[in-house]
Amino acid sequence: MSSAIEVKKQIVDEIAGKLKNSVSTVVVDYRGLSVSEVTELRKQLREAGVEFKVYKNSMTRRAAEAAELSGLNEALTGPNAIAFSTEDVVAPAKILNDFAKKHEALELKAGVIEGNVATAEEIKALADLPSREGLLSMLLSVLQAPIRNLALATKAVADQKEEQGA
Repeated sequence: MSSAIEVKKQIVDEIAGKLKNSVSTVVVDYRGLSVSEVTELRKQLREAGVEFKVYKNSMTRRAAEAAELSGLNEALTGPNAIAFSTEDVVAPAKILNDFAKKHEALELKAGVIEGNVATAEEIKALADLPSREGLLSMLLSVLQAPIRNLALATKAVADQKEEQGA
């Protein structure tokens, strides 16, 4: 009997560790998805470096309390799967949200974003943000605009003086 309890404690510790170490965690209800759809979803998440696991709700609740994320417990009813990302904050939200748009059976329930419990609406808002690379390219274009305008103005002045001199 005690060995079963030890195994459960290890699983709770594992979940708590993942909740603490993840920059982004998303809880979804996968009820109604076929095996092939779940396999496709797992593949997409794996390619993005996101871990997708199914745990018992009772163990996940204990882990959430241990990780000081008890606000997550409200979403832990029914069959749930959890996506953990230790690198990219947006990736699990974006992949799961896009998948949910194509497959109505998948429902975003809640999540944890950088240590803060988030609602399904906040997860969807996060999914609508551009990727890190997209944000960096936007920032770069904003930083380049004044320099580009200065270069164009300088060239226009040089061309004008050249025409006056000729």
